[in-house]
Amino acid sequence: MPQYVAIIEETEPDAVSLWFPDLPGCISGGDDIDDALESAPDALEFYAQELAADGRQLPQPRTLDELKADPAVAEDLARHTFALIEWPPLADAE
Repeated sequence: MPQYVAIIEETEPDAVSLWFPDLPGCISGGDDIDDALESAPDALEFYAQELAADGRQLPQPRTLDELKADPAVAEDLARHTFALIEWPPLADAE
């Protein structure tokens, strides 16, 4: 199952933002990390639908090692928490 790396940032005392380096503009958020992670699959689904409407598909996710080797992403990975988000979610794959 493909997994997209999500970078998690605390943007305010009571807000968390989550974004995907491989998917520019695909973001999620919540009051805390759990909320942001819970809504991450919905953000991926919406992003995939928008790409499909343009006749495109989600790009293959890069591995964590590939992202760490990318200077545009490496600093964010070092400074913030990250998570792996499966796509499609297991419930959709069955």
